[in-house]
Amino acid sequence: MVKNKFMFLALMLVLAFSGISTVKAQDYDPKNTEQKINYALQLFRLAYVDKVNAPKLTQDAIIQMLKELDPHSVYISKEELDKMNEPLVGNFDGVGIQFQVLKDTIIVVDVISGGPSEKVGIIAGDKIVAIDGKPATGDTINSNFVLSKLRGKKGTIVNVSILRKSKNKILDFTITRDKIPLTSIDAVLMATPEVGYIRLDRFSRTSMDEFHKALSDLKAKGMKDLILDLRGNGGGFMDIAIELADEFLSADKLIVYTEGISSPKQNFNSTAKGGFEKGKLVLLIDEGSASASEIVSGAIQDWDRGLVVGRRSFGKGLVQRPFDLPDGSVIRLTTARYHTPTGRCIQKSYSDGLDDYYGDFAKRYNNGELSNADKIHFPDSLKYYTNNKRVVYGGGGIMPDIFIPMDTSKISDYYVDLRRKNVFNDYIMDYVDKNRESLKQKYPDFKKFQSEFMLDDAFMNDFAKTAEKSGVKKNSVNPEKLSLMIAQYVQKIKSDSTLFSKFNNYKDLAAYLVKDNDALNKEVQKYASIEDATAVKAVENSDKYIRYQLKALLARNLYDANAYYEVIKDIDDAYLKAVEIIKSDKMFDKLKAK
Repeated sequence: MVKNKFMFLALMLVLAFSGISTVKAQDYDPKNTEQKINYALQLFRLAYVDKVNAPKLTQDAIIQMLKELDPHSVYISKEELDKMNEPLVGNFDGVGIQFQVLKDTIIVVDVISGGPSEKVGIIAGDKIVAIDGKPATGDTINSNFVLSKLRGKKGTIVNVSILRKSKNKILDFTITRDKIPLTSIDAVLMATPEVGYIRLDRFSRTSMDEFHKALSDLKAKGMKDLILDLRGNGGGFMDIAIELADEFLSADKLIVYTEGISSPKQNFNSTAKGGFEKGKLVLLIDEGSASASEIVSGAIQDWDRGLVVGRRSFGKGLVQRPFDLPDGSVIRLTTARYHTPTGRCIQKSYSDGLDDYYGDFAKRYNNGELSNADKIHFPDSLKYYTNNKRVVYGGGGIMPDIFIPMDTSKISDYYVDLRRKNVFNDYIMDYVDKNRESLKQKYPDFKKFQSEFMLDDAFMNDFAKTAEKSGVKKNSVNPEKLSLMIAQYVQKIKSDSTLFSKFNNYKDLAAYLVKDNDALNKEVQKYASIEDATAVKAVENSDKYIRYQLKALLARNLYDANAYYEVIKDIDDAYLKAVEIIKSDKMFDKLKAK
């Protein structure tokens, strides 16, 4: 029996290798790369020492191959696809709440108007303690847990148990899941009696409907000029970007064109249907504005239709097309480059690899270009001219007409740590949870809150104490700064060209360097004093921004996202500059034909 089994296995192995040999000998064409991949997969399946997970191997191979092409060609599994599409499709199936997990408890931050939860009576501030009869509190609760329990197909039911401050018992609700809209416009407000402001977060399928409503509402309030905020907008659907640009341009103007080796040149022109073809227009951009945001910014800039204000945009000028695979997964493959009306391709280089490409922000920061426009250099070969002969540049994002430096005065180590450890959000959530009813009674609407609510010393002291409990102190020592102080001392020693010629080994050199501790101490203390003074000054400067951030978050929790931007705009340099230049004709005169 054993002998027969051995003979059978031997025969199978011979057949397997003869099959591979046959493929290689009869059909293999060394120039046919597809055949090479298929042959390798056959080889792994038939000859490898262990069982091969072919689907995973194939998926990993596709992912790795795409990495060799460009940063934006990607593989998306069937499981990831729906989740990735939600923000762009503009809806998902769920219960219609915004929540935050605070102290192992799910707190309802906001209830979407007209959604399933609002219909059954759930309100902001409610705590979800059970879902479908099972406890929903404790240290295992996180955002993924909540999403997995509350989201589901439209028409299905979920039961939630709620703890409400004004009641002494658990309230049970049965919610029927439904389509929940995901809006792409974060804020719509009047900056002045004649200047409107719209902040667009992404280019989704619902963006144009939202934009038309926002534009109509602002016009009804007396808007004549517009600020469109695209900062942090990483893009979305290209056709939506074209539609948005069309709103500002008169008919038959080129908005963008695409071209690739396998994609013939295609022009996209404006129509006569624009809803804001006249009136001053300012676009706000920054290093987070990419792709579709750059299509709109490039078209507006090239046609001298408006002014672009802020910092150099991301630099994504590649167009992706989705290709469905048989198992439901998708390859989003770059098929073309897009060009602005003047012919600019704003795609930045990715020749040094993905880490360098996505580490560009840190590079810009370290080079000083986020705070100084003079640090940004474009070669003359990338120079282009707008419709009215203004100079613009391609090859690495949209350079704004008016540069707004990053305000580093608010970026103290203290401020950064507060944001990094989520102290702002956690504190405000807890504060609102304890004081929601009294705050709403005292400030029934945002207008009253904006004009009357003040962050007093007691509030700020309590916030500072809470921050300390989270490990964030106003004047804590940063280990990186300590390393820098030592490094500066070492650098000073290294600059002494005669010092190292006196020694034959490192032991004697080291003994010499530390023998005079007073000198070492004096030198390091000098750097320490500078750092201490800088840290204290930075904390003082950031206090104003901390107060505004707290008040803005409080406004968002009590009212809506619009209220957040109504508060924070008063310390937003780019926004304030946009309002300033709209009030004057000076900058807009430069857009006119000479």
